[in-house]
Amino acid sequence: MTDKATEIATLLAPTVASLGVELIGAEYLPAAGSSVLRLYIDVPAGESSERLVTIDDCEAVSREVSAQLDVEDPISGNYTLEVSSPGIDRPLFGAAQFARFVGETAKATLRVPQDGRRRLQGEIARVDGETVVFQIEGAGGEPVELAVNAGNIDKARLVPDWVALGMAPAKDKSGRDARPGKQSTKKPTKKPAAKPSRAE
Repeated sequence: MTDKATEIATLLAPTVASLGVELIGAEYLPAAGSSVLRLYIDVPAGESSERLVTIDDCEAVSREVSAQLDVEDPISGNYTLEVSSPGIDRPLFGAAQFARFVGETAKATLRVPQDGRRRLQGEIARVDGETVVFQIEGAGGEPVELAVNAGNIDKARLVPDWVALGMAPAKDKSGRDARPGKQSTKKPTKKPAAKPSRAE
């Protein structure tokens, strides 16, 4: 998150929590005409299997937060407020959120390039304090670890496993569909070329 987004998220988090949901992060996109403030809310971690964020939750947060922003006035000029659930490609804000999804794949954009990379994608291997360790593909194709300070991560999102979600076909190394019952039992056969017959 940018410094402004962090400031706004810190300001609004108690209000959002009072409505029974959690503010997981904010994005502030300044623009000359009208800026955008996007808030991502989710149910508290302990309740995630019991319920999901609803449109009613988003509307309630929008109403309360709008009133608070009118009073506190942290944004100068016109802006649009958007309140959203994180979705399956959820954004990640801060080391604690990365720790919650260890073992998942994420893509991130860094504020300052590291090891020649500004963008990376890999498995979240572990989180040590404020350091997020990614397992990424090295130059030779082998897996290597890259440790990144959470403060150097500008934006990050989970990469959904579309196959596990049933939204993409599973393919084996040869490119064939590897889902149960989808494998072809036919094997390619080479037929000998027909020989021309000589008329007697």
